[in-house]
Amino acid sequence: MKLRMLAVGTRMPDWVETGCNEYAKRLPPELRIQVVEIPLGSRGKSQSNAKAIEIEGQALLKAIGQRDFVVALDVQGKTMSTEALAAKLSHWQMDGRDISILIGGPDGLAADCLTRSDMRWSLSDLTLPHPLVRIVLMEQLYRAWTINANHPYHRS
Repeated sequence: MKLRMLAVGTRMPDWVETGCNEYAKRLPPELRIQVVEIPLGSRGKSQSNAKAIEIEGQALLKAIGQRDFVVALDVQGKTMSTEALAAKLSHWQMDGRDISILIGGPDGLAADCLTRSDMRWSLSDLTLPHPLVRIVLMEQLYRAWTINANHPYHRS
């Protein structure tokens, strides 16, 4: 199983890179997370936000493997506890399919990305800036792994 984070936005601030790298280096070799950055669509007078989201969505869809299990991070998705995520992670590892987790840009994911997704997941009822979502996602995946590995990081 390959686990990929497909995220709209490039050139993240140093604090984002540092945070993501911290959790990435803690994960075991069999659970390395590949980060694929998708450029932001142009926004402004010459191009609408809707067109930018569509362009981002097309790029995300091209980056998804044909057989991938796709998880769309979406504010309207289903929330789950860390323990439930640990169970999902274990299931994903046993299933063997590659996993692509989609993180939209500042205006969210294109409708086509949501349609392609096998699962919609909301990290929180709060609105989080998309750079911060990367760190929260990495930490939660690490925490889920520690639960499955009986590592003392997670405390119930």
